[in-house]
Amino acid sequence: MTNTKVNQEEINKTVWNACNIFRGTIDTSIYKDFILTMLFLKYISDVHQEQVEELKAEFGDDQAMVEMMLERQYFKFPAGATFWDLYNARNTAGNGTRIDQALHAIEEANGTKLKGVFHDISFNTDKLGNEKQKNDILRHLLEYFGNPTLNLRPSRVGSLDVIGNTYEYLIKHFAASSGKSAGEFYTPAEVSDLLSIILEPQKDDRICDPACGSGSLLIKCGRQVQKNFGGSKHYELFGQEAIGSTWSIAKMNMYLHGEDNHRIEWGDTIRDPKLQDPNGNLLQFDVVTANPPFSLDKWGHEDAESDHFGRFHRGVPPKTKGDYAFISHMIETLKPETGRMGVVVPHGVLFRASSEGKIRQQLIEENLLDAVIGLPEKLFFGTGIPAAILIFKKKKNTKDVMFIDASREFKAGKNQNVLTSDNIQKIVDTYKDRENIDKYAYLATLEKIAENDYNLNIPRYVDTYEDEAEIDLMALHNDRCALQTELADLEEEMAGYLRELGYSA
Repeated sequence: MTNTKVNQEEINKTVWNACNIFRGTIDTSIYKDFILTMLFLKYISDVHQEQVEELKAEFGDDQAMVEMMLERQYFKFPAGATFWDLYNARNTAGNGTRIDQALHAIEEANGTKLKGVFHDISFNTDKLGNEKQKNDILRHLLEYFGNPTLNLRPSRVGSLDVIGNTYEYLIKHFAASSGKSAGEFYTPAEVSDLLSIILEPQKDDRICDPACGSGSLLIKCGRQVQKNFGGSKHYELFGQEAIGSTWSIAKMNMYLHGEDNHRIEWGDTIRDPKLQDPNGNLLQFDVVTANPPFSLDKWGHEDAESDHFGRFHRGVPPKTKGDYAFISHMIETLKPETGRMGVVVPHGVLFRASSEGKIRQQLIEENLLDAVIGLPEKLFFGTGIPAAILIFKKKKNTKDVMFIDASREFKAGKNQNVLTSDNIQKIVDTYKDRENIDKYAYLATLEKIAENDYNLNIPRYVDTYEDEAEIDLMALHNDRCALQTELADLEEEMAGYLRELGYSA
């Protein structure tokens, strides 16, 4: 078993190439769960195996002491449930069944920590073909992860960040190839960076994402606390995710980033919010941030009027557009003194009328809205439309709203555009300084917004119009005359050549 140190790029590339086992057989949206789950299983199995060897070296034949020390491991393994147990049995029939049984046994052995994490992920699926084909594919998968180049022991990979970064790398690349479904589980890293910097999560903050996908945005907020407070992990992460397999990925993602202090629930945030206190009230947070599904149809309109949490007291959003359902929920979960919130929305949220207009007006009149930030197009996987970020604060010291049009400043890509670190820093600095910048930012009073009928469409506040250059008509006329003279000379020259060749002009 090689213990040569690996670098981040090598392990990312190696694990990504494991996808070749499934390509052409099943869709990316399905095999991503297999790859991410196998990476998680392989890593915790390698950690376990290394600890077993170290304990045996220390305690020798004292098996009772070895077993007692293994009980202190972060993840516990029942007999026959490690990756290596599955690997050793790979050449016999039943790989799908064995993998599923091992995952469920690990769930049971680890109590609430992994409860239900593998429930929505099954390797014993007919989507992999008939029994022989399925067994062969899973044998190849086990052999690929069993290769010495994917030795994930801590002594080889070093920091846990290496595995966490690989997990994020995979999630990003799966999003890039998953089409419209990508937005269900991934927010582009630079957008997560922007939100986590602007919201300034502090030590001891409770941070929540009610539409958390794979959990990347929450992890970025945690990293901001660590960065700004000397590595402190005195914060709590909360999230909820409606799609079972995505919730599973979020849970594994948390553990692979060392985020032990988290509570990620599985369920529909609007219809059935799970993050409640012992009295059945919605939990409240210092930071709430999300990239919820854009204009979700069938979001739970039928039950909103009678919502016993009182989240829709400003109005019920339209039946076919759930944007303000998520915004309303998030507002109600903010702490009254410290609560601040950032949410990614489609531009329609800024100006659509009817019930959305009434909700928007109330939010503005209550002085909850702090900033509107327009983002470039083609930032998000699965949609080319530009989006915006709304920043809310429960307790503001001013009565104004900062409008930033960052839609024209980005690094262009073939399929996706990206915000550079300089683009992000300019947005953050502009948000903090709250000063007008020609063609980029405008600080609007609430009176100004009221004059615009509470329409938040960014061009109403930030004028990006560029005057067209004046046309010098005389210069244009002179150029045209010169071209006509040149053309006449060329015609005469061509006519001469034709006469020399015996053609009549």
